[in-house]
Amino acid sequence: MPNIEHNIAKLYQRIATAAEKSARKPESVLLLAVSKTRSVQEIRTAYQLGLNHFGENYLQDALDKIEQLKDLAIYWHFIGPLQSNKTRLVAENFDWVHTIDRLKIARRLSDQRPSGKKAPLNCCIQVNIDREASKSGLAAEELEKLARQMLELPHLRLRGLMAIPALSNDHQQQSQSFAKMTTLLRQLRAQIPAAAPQLDTLSMGMSADMELAIEEGASIVRIGTALFGPRSPIKDKF
Repeated sequence: MPNIEHNIAKLYQRIATAAEKSARKPESVLLLAVSKTRSVQEIRTAYQLGLNHFGENYLQDALDKIEQLKDLAIYWHFIGPLQSNKTRLVAENFDWVHTIDRLKIARRLSDQRPSGKKAPLNCCIQVNIDREASKSGLAAEELEKLARQMLELPHLRLRGLMAIPALSNDHQQQSQSFAKMTTLLRQLRAQIPAAAPQLDTLSMGMSADMELAIEEGASIVRIGTALFGPRSPIKDKF
């Protein structure tokens, strides 16, 4: 098992350094531990070291972990592509969904959120910020319409935006993509002033580019490899 305690300390230092460069407080950035393909024991270790937000891409793998870790006060984030046949289980078991890009999925999540849940499902709209054919997410010009529709759904709470910019070794290009996301969120707040207070989230930045994302305004960074080490691939069982 990797030295998770050491890795967490390094990550918090990276977050603090990046936040200070943009005159932000380090605590304004949430470290979301991407635990896909990781073991229950690794998640327990990270939790014992202070992390309580974990992100999963593969539904069946995640459901197994949620059941085994139900004794822990974990906030579970679904961060993978979401299809209609998976919405009920996501609505029933997760606290956040980062990857909504169409009304059909949002409506199903709201309709299928159990009445016994104390809180609505926190959601981010995924934006295909670099217009990559291989990636999910809607185009920037479609954002306001979907946001307004989601704000009408009673069991969802729209929190902000999520993006996975194109892979690039050009830091300037990456920074520009993150900056576009910050601009989009600012514009959305202006377009829908009544919702502005709850639109507080930019989920962007991973192990390799988290500093650039933080400097441009990320409030959640999704970190797997830098926390848990290299992972093995796994196929979703659904």
